[in-house]
Amino acid sequence: MKTIGLLGGMSWESTAEYYRTINRGIAEELGGLHSAQVVLYSVDFDSLEKLQRKGDWQGAAEILIDAALKIQAAGANFLLICTNTMHKLADQIEAAVQIPLLHIADATAETLIADGIKTVGLLGTAFTMEEDFYRGRLKRNFELDIVTPSKGDREIVHNVIYQELCAGKTSEASKTEYLRIIEELAKDGAEAIILGCTEIGMLVKQSDTHIKLYDTTAIHAKKAVEQAIA
Repeated sequence: MKTIGLLGGMSWESTAEYYRTINRGIAEELGGLHSAQVVLYSVDFDSLEKLQRKGDWQGAAEILIDAALKIQAAGANFLLICTNTMHKLADQIEAAVQIPLLHIADATAETLIADGIKTVGLLGTAFTMEEDFYRGRLKRNFELDIVTPSKGDREIVHNVIYQELCAGKTSEASKTEYLRIIEELAKDGAEAIILGCTEIGMLVKQSDTHIKLYDTTAIHAKKAVEQAIA
């Protein structure tokens, strides 16, 4: 079994779900008392969030590269960045280490394509929904058409993530808003929805809507299990 490197803490709420899902996946695949071999480095998200707001992405990159190098030195065979937004820095992190990076957008896109999805709605932080590092990668590398919410709805989605979900809070009011936005994306042509923030699965479940949801945390963790036992 290969050792999985997890660069987490962004937020720790979703990193805990990565750890749980990966270990359950290994146990299901291998049986017995098997669990995953994991190296986890969990950063202080408050420091990174402040750098995000300032637009100091180089400062954020330095923190994450240092963490990734420590994960590599601890014996990980490959690396996951346990957040969608910080994949904005994936190229810099990947260039700094010698172990492979399992990209969350690639894992998600491969799953969508396998299911025959061509046009997909994207929920996430404003960075993920609006910038090219994520939606552009999906379009260029996988020829997916991406639909995002209106500006006002993007603000709602973003604020719920940072003000509630990253603090481990969920509310019925926020769930209602997210489900409304999901319905709007479907009206705009989305065949399915990417839950493109690793915390959104805490709020919205497949049982809440008839529209197909793709939880990036679950997809990324499943790909990690597959690679660990390949």
